[in-house]
Amino acid sequence: MLCIVTAIDRAMHSSLPLPDSDALAHSDQLSEALRAEILANGGVMPFSRFMELSLYAPGWGYYSAGASKFGPAGDFTTAPEMGPLFTATLANAVAPVMQQLGPQARFLELGGGSGAFAEIMLKRLLELDALPERYAILEPSADLRERQRERLEKALIPPVFALVEWLDRPFDDDWDGMVFANEVIDALPTPRFLAKDGMVHEETVELDAEGAFMRGAQPADALLSAAVRHVERYLGQPFADGYRSELLPQLPYWIQAVAGGLKRGAMLFVDYGYPRHEYYQPERDDGTVRAFYRHHVHNDVYKWPGLQDITASVDFTALAEAGTGAGFELAGYCTQSSFLLGNGLDRLLALAEERTDEVGKLRLRDQVKKLTLPTEMGERFQVMGFQRDVSMDASFLLGDLTWRL
Repeated sequence: MLCIVTAIDRAMHSSLPLPDSDALAHSDQLSEALRAEILANGGVMPFSRFMELSLYAPGWGYYSAGASKFGPAGDFTTAPEMGPLFTATLANAVAPVMQQLGPQARFLELGGGSGAFAEIMLKRLLELDALPERYAILEPSADLRERQRERLEKALIPPVFALVEWLDRPFDDDWDGMVFANEVIDALPTPRFLAKDGMVHEETVELDAEGAFMRGAQPADALLSAAVRHVERYLGQPFADGYRSELLPQLPYWIQAVAGGLKRGAMLFVDYGYPRHEYYQPERDDGTVRAFYRHHVHNDVYKWPGLQDITASVDFTALAEAGTGAGFELAGYCTQSSFLLGNGLDRLLALAEERTDEVGKLRLRDQVKKLTLPTEMGERFQVMGFQRDVSMDASFLLGDLTWRL
């Protein structure tokens, strides 16, 4: 094993709030489990495994434990948590697909968050006469499942709530419908690579003399090496010596798994990221992985395992390759701002403003600003759609960016 080790920078933002004693004890338990697995495997753990356990270890991982994740009391705010406008606008794009597919159509949401998206989506689809036969939420966290169930049972009328179900895995039969994921791909455990001496190495997590987590590296396996070489061919040049980043060689398999037996329908993904030539710019030589803790973003992903989210930006070129490789047609790719404005956000805002007071109007306008301004979520977040034997092209008529892929 070639070991290329550098201690990570543990300097934290001065404003980063400290966890309480119970939270620190929780993190310490997960840290000990991580150390034990590293030692049991010869002192080495792939970064993707560290990310997987930090986020999803049963009872310990960030998404598996019971702490609040979303909104002002959590670590970050997703678009559906800001208010109804985001989801109601997406429903304008979803409804025509549901209507093309007919009454047997299903809707599969990957990662249900607080349940806010499902609540507004189902209410809006009811208004548009486009309810699916089944609304399934694929949610790995038992705690989040229970929160989603409680919210939806209170918010939805019984016949609509009866459509909702929770899955442990994607549909395994043939089906028609739509797959939707908002900020899911960024949380898939990702391998990280290092270009060194003309070879591809996989970034690992190792332990220093005090037992603290630190970076290491070992020769990459065939899958990761081939994925890195594919990116280099696409870019037209090799990565510079010492260049580090991440990629998801398993993304095509993940897409095929979540689509499952989808025969007719569409997939819609919303996330933050870049097309490939922007993702792997020479100056972005340490990748895009970062941590979120109480609305602070920082780079010490080894700090407080289980208490902070760990994410990586999405390579939308890779997503386009994975979707088309799975037999879907690329329906479109654009910024979140373009997608929302192209699917009637302004009309929904006007209707909502008619039903509220001046304070409510200000809140609605603040939602729109956060969702669409370039300095907020408008351009950092992007939308990509795929279709098979249905048409969703009209949802991407404004601001098409497929030429950047």
